Amino acid sequence: MNFEGLDAGMGEFPPNLHGTLDAGLEPSMDPHLNPSLLQGVELEAEGLTMTVPEPVHMMEGIFSELHSVVSEVGIPVTATHFDNQEEMLWMGNHRGHVTSFFGPTMGRYSSFQVHAADDIRHIQSLETGVLFLSKSNLKCYTRGGLFMFDYPMEEGADMHSLLMTGNNTLLVGGLQNYVAEVDLNTVQETQKFTVDIPGVAIMRQSNRFFFCGHTSGKVTLRDLRTFKMEQEFDAFSGSLSDFDVHGNLLAACGFSSRGLNGLSCDRFLMVYDLRMMRAVTPLQVHVDPLFLRFIPTYTSRLVIISQTGQCQFCEPTGLANVADIFHVNTVGQLLMSFDVSSSKQALGFGDSGGCVHLWTDVPEVSFNDYSRETEFALPCLVDTLPQLDWNHDLLPLSLIPLPLTSTEPLLSDWPTSLAAPRPRRAPPVDPEILRTMKTVGFIGYAANPRTRLRNQVPYKIKDAELDYDNYKQVPESPIGRDEEPHLCMVLKKYRKVTIKYSKLGLEDFDFKHYNKTLFAGLEPHIPNAYCNCMIQVLYFLEPIRCLVQNHLCQKEFCLACELGFLFHMLDLSRGNPCQASNFLRAFRTIPEASALGLILSDSDEQTGKAKLGRLIQSWNRFILTQLHQETQEQEGPQAYRGASSSSLGSSVESVIGKLFGCEVENSSLCRCAKETVRSSLTLLFTMHYPEQNSQDKVIKEHDFAEILKKSICLEQSTQAWCENCEKYQPTVQTRNIRCLPDVLVINCEVNSAKEAEFWKVQAEYAFNKAMQKEIRCNCLPFWCSGEELCSMEGLTIDTRAEDLRHVWIPLTLKMSISKSQGLEISSCSEGDELSATEEEEGASLYDLVVTVPHIQDGRTGGNLVAHIKVGETYHQRKEGVTHQQWYLFNDFLIEPIDKTEVAQFDVSWKVPAILYYAKRNYHTKYDLRIKNPIDASVLLTEASLARKQRKSHATFIPLMVSEMPQAGDLVGLDAEFVTLNQEEAELRSDGTKSTIKPSQMSVARITCVRGQGANEGIPFIDDYISTQEQVVDYLTQYSGIKPGDLDAKISSKHLTTLKSTYLKLRFLIDTGVRFVGHGLQKDFRVINLLVPKDQVVDTVYLFHLPRKRMISLRFLAWYFLDLNIQGETHDSIEDARTALQLYKKYLELSHGAGKDEMRKVLKGLYEKGRQLDWKVPESDAGDGQGITKRDAMRTGVHLGTMLFPEKSHHLNKHDVKKPPKI
Repeated sequence: MNFEGLDAGMGEFPPNLHGTLDAGLEPSMDPHLNPSLLQGVELEAEGLTMTVPEPVHMMEGIFSELHSVVSEVGIPVTATHFDNQEEMLWMGNHRGHVTSFFGPTMGRYSSFQVHAADDIRHIQSLETGVLFLSKSNLKCYTRGGLFMFDYPMEEGADMHSLLMTGNNTLLVGGLQNYVAEVDLNTVQETQKFTVDIPGVAIMRQSNRFFFCGHTSGKVTLRDLRTFKMEQEFDAFSGSLSDFDVHGNLLAACGFSSRGLNGLSCDRFLMVYDLRMMRAVTPLQVHVDPLFLRFIPTYTSRLVIISQTGQCQFCEPTGLANVADIFHVNTVGQLLMSFDVSSSKQALGFGDSGGCVHLWTDVPEVSFNDYSRETEFALPCLVDTLPQLDWNHDLLPLSLIPLPLTSTEPLLSDWPTSLAAPRPRRAPPVDPEILRTMKTVGFIGYAANPRTRLRNQVPYKIKDAELDYDNYKQVPESPIGRDEEPHLCMVLKKYRKVTIKYSKLGLEDFDFKHYNKTLFAGLEPHIPNAYCNCMIQVLYFLEPIRCLVQNHLCQKEFCLACELGFLFHMLDLSRGNPCQASNFLRAFRTIPEASALGLILSDSDEQTGKAKLGRLIQSWNRFILTQLHQETQEQEGPQAYRGASSSSLGSSVESVIGKLFGCEVENSSLCRCAKETVRSSLTLLFTMHYPEQNSQDKVIKEHDFAEILKKSICLEQSTQAWCENCEKYQPTVQTRNIRCLPDVLVINCEVNSAKEAEFWKVQAEYAFNKAMQKEIRCNCLPFWCSGEELCSMEGLTIDTRAEDLRHVWIPLTLKMSISKSQGLEISSCSEGDELSATEEEEGASLYDLVVTVPHIQDGRTGGNLVAHIKVGETYHQRKEGVTHQQWYLFNDFLIEPIDKTEVAQFDVSWKVPAILYYAKRNYHTKYDLRIKNPIDASVLLTEASLARKQRKSHATFIPLMVSEMPQAGDLVGLDAEFVTLNQEEAELRSDGTKSTIKPSQMSVARITCVRGQGANEGIPFIDDYISTQEQVVDYLTQYSGIKPGDLDAKISSKHLTTLKSTYLKLRFLIDTGVRFVGHGLQKDFRVINLLVPKDQVVDTVYLFHLPRKRMISLRFLAWYFLDLNIQGETHDSIEDARTALQLYKKYLELSHGAGKDEMRKVLKGLYEKGRQLDWKVPESDAGDGQGITKRDAMRTGVHLGTMLFPEKSHHLNKHDVKKPPKI
């Protein structure tokens, strides 16, 4: 709100108006305050007010005062707001204090301090809380006063207004050259729109425009999407005080320039017609307008408020009537704020004396049309004792607290004869347990026969028997157990696999039991890992594998880049599982994925509520479209300073479009014979099944090729807009394809029992036909080949008819497009070849290469698996053999399967979801070479995301060109992490803990230290990783990360994105450096990197004896290096440097010494550790070289002097040359 031109005394409030503004003094009573105003108001000892409701006689239709209350005497009320969700009126004052009043009685609900010094300028209520805008902060509190978040503005900001543009987005404007858009979910600035000086003081919104009021007297109309200015109204020559918008009218009031006399309040309201974008006749009023609002009831009334308390109602296009003026009794004070309730029944005023006035025109006023119930503090149960119903048997007498008496007997005391303890007899132990029990001392151990619930024993065994039968045989891990009655239908290899976590995490879990191949599985415990099977599908399509590994762009969250990083790990792995954590992290940030409902909550994944079949088909469509867009975009200047984009990644026609794309022609024919034809590119097709008539009780037989052709060349009738008829008309829409894709992707759409029954019946038809042909083949003479009789889909000479049970889809399709007949599809045998004539006509054979079924398992919630035909190139790279083989991919379970199993879909538990048919030898026309797009430029200097980061805060020196690492160079590495989700565990009956789901960690800091050269020990990477996900635990004691270190607005650290730091580590790995650190296995796992074993030197294993405990870095540093590290918190620079020194100590100890001597050293280490209980003695904190960086800073020793004692000068920016540009 602009207060220029108001009373000069408004800028500085005189002492006699509000007492003193010193925070330490209580506000004094204004001597000029009318005592009659305080009638009905009780002042508490703290100066708070409590209203005493008095009978008020209202005349309906005429506004009059209902209540006036004092919030803080003499403190001006700078903002008022009617709550949009509850019956509350909020006010904020000049000292940053807010108070809420409940209902028309104006009872005080809550009162709390929002800002220590700045005044409250705008208040906005939300579903979960209330926003308060001050000069430089946007804060959110609950209605009870609990703090939710604080969003600080940029330095020098002078904010005045905010505007909600959606449920979770708002605009914030003020007297600066920009308007900021803030996302309330992440409390982050998403966009910044530039505006002209002096900025925006008032903002309104309609269904067509944003309206911005400027202190220069102008009102601008801006586009709702781009915020681009569409129209400008020059309303007043002086300044603007207020405006409002309703329907097609905009009304504004303000000040006019009077030359040397300054500004004067203009009594003409400017009214604009938004249909013609011009001014209509100005409206003359009889008061000096400061505020105005539309109050639309039966007409579009305007209410105009003056600074002195005069209010006038008028029509915006009519004449103002003096009789429509009423006066707010402010007792000489000035009105400072004004608001209208959403119901238009109440007006709220705040004055400079600290009073809030409520006016209404109805006796029973409500602030909102539909308000929710307000939660109040629980009353004291001692003061208001509940009434007890003595006739109620289950009513607890403890509702009334009574003092415990030790002398007088209670009425509830039973005599001893009636209160003898009679313990309930325990049920008999299962004889099978007694038979197999082994006794150790007085304790017996036996295997759980699983006839009862875990950790529970029922007393009413007969009544509970039926209940327990429903829970019998609940699986903990679906593999390696005897066949269970309830799960016998689902084969073991198809069941959902889970990881058993021990105290060592995953180190002792036998993944080789589930995967005896050299292909890498994917771990399932990450959120939204339901798409693991489709990630494997994309990986085993050779053109996509090469495409994404050649792709590198500057987007922080690019799925093509993340898939490329993940596929690189799958290439390097030799059977060990990988995890798609970074890919899924980027996937969760894509707005389209969230809008399509592809991001599941933890509860949906655990309870199995998600419809995985429908979900994976939507994910399939999304990922193909997303990769098509990301790889088709022309790359601008690279974010990584010279990283060249590959020809695949920057081509105009994306590889995704060439591989999956099919140009289709959509035709719409109206009944008026008007035909509209449009062309588009589609990446997949959805199956459409024939409608079943209600009269037909039997489903007819259909060929899969026939249904597929009708689904591709779809014809359907629907209502569509006809330009010729100029209205919606029934139209016939047909789709035809102009070319054949290299890979045909099909979403099966078996999402209901109706489609499942159709598949089941068609499979039965096909099986019966195969059985009849097998009988005929067996009856033929031995000289008859029978090849022509065995030509049904998928059936070859060596295929038994029994293997075709539940099979409807063929293993091979023949497809062609002719000008005369259009698309032709037919089923073929797998070994069929095209004739010369068919090849000339453009026919192609498509082999089935992927099927993705949904496994419906009621005990585990179901899961998704993939059957993938792995090509020769993959086997050549992994196993050195050349052949093709079908595999089952079930997360980290990988198993070879027979081709007959691929097309079998028993829809009672195995439902088809996605099919991929690939043209034979399609990959020969693609460039399958991979050129690593990551080069040395990623290690050069980059800007920090943190606003407050300065060069003086730098903790590392980037590598110079002469220092670029070579193969075999040592690099000290350490990483720190924060927790995103806590661990889920259960306590067993024997007292041990079983981890159900491990905690989800995110890397927060990565440090790399030079391992050789003149600058040995100096870090060249010390990146703090920004995260958009909510951190539940910063683990400050172990990580050294504090709240705010990862926030770009307040952090003073070198803040980067995970992708930027990931590229640096990938370059170091690809170069061949050797990483030295302590516990690097976990570090690389959380960072989601796969490093060859010969490039990792882990000090936790160097100083370790078999079958002994692992030793901490702190104890090793104290024992071997006489260093005391990790005193208060961990510091990754200190840890990485210490690991390097330990490795060199190890080389020194092992040089020239045999295994026996080294073993003696380690035995001495373990002996010393047992004596000290593996704790570093406190008295040795400063012995030897035990000076940490923190101690060095405290005692004035500089980091450079500590690293290089022979150099006495400080290491600063003048001592190290800047790295030249490459």
